[in-house]
Amino acid sequence: MKLHVEDLAARRGEDLIFQHISLVLQAGEGLVVTGANGSGKSTFLRVLSGLLPVDAGRVRLEGAGSDNLAESSHYLGHRNAMKRELTVSENLVFWQDFMGDSPGGRGLPVEVAIDALGLSGIGHLPFGYLSAGQQRRMAMARLLVAFRPVWLLDEPTAALDASADRMFAGLVRGHLEQGGIVVAATHQPLGIDGVRELRMTGFAGVFAEAGY
Repeated sequence: MKLHVEDLAARRGEDLIFQHISLVLQAGEGLVVTGANGSGKSTFLRVLSGLLPVDAGRVRLEGAGSDNLAESSHYLGHRNAMKRELTVSENLVFWQDFMGDSPGGRGLPVEVAIDALGLSGIGHLPFGYLSAGQQRRMAMARLLVAFRPVWLLDEPTAALDASADRMFAGLVRGHLEQGGIVVAATHQPLGIDGVRELRMTGFAGVFAEAGY
C-alpha cells in the first residue's frame, strides 16, 4: 500500500493556503504535520480526507482495495462526531455500521474497543455525561471499531492527560506495525519514533517543507 500526494495545493475561499506538496507514504509509515496555527495543517488533512476540494495536484492510494483515499481512511477531527444523547455504545455501533470494514482487515467489537481505550464499563452511559478527556478517548474508539488502513488525525491528543497520550501512541504504533498509514497534525509530539515530518509554513513564503 502507498499513499501518493502529488504537487498538492489548496485554498480557503480565495486564499492559497499551501502548494507544491509532494510525498509518498508506504505501509507502516507515519507522518506528523506541524506548524503554527493557520499554517494549513487542518486544511491539508481535510483535503486528504475529501472534505475539501483539491486546488491543484492529486491524492491517490495504491494497493488498498480502493484508490479513493476517502473510502479507505478514518478522519478524526477537532470535533468528536458523537451524539451526546446516545450512549457510548450506541454511538460506536452507528460508526461501525456506517463506516464498515475496508478490504484486508476487520474492526474490533464495540466493547473490546472501549476496553482498549481504558474505559471499561461505561458503554451504557450517555456520551454527553463523560468528561472531555473520556469523550476524546471514545472518539478514538471509532478508529478501532471499523477497519480502515489510513488514519487522518487532527490534533488527536487534545484534552488528553499524559497517560492517555501514551495509550494513544500505543494505538498508533500498533496500527503502523500492522501495515497501516497514519497522518497526524499536532502541536505535541506523538511519542512515536521513526515518523516523518511535514512542516507547514502557511502562505508567507515557502508553503511546506518535508523532513525525511
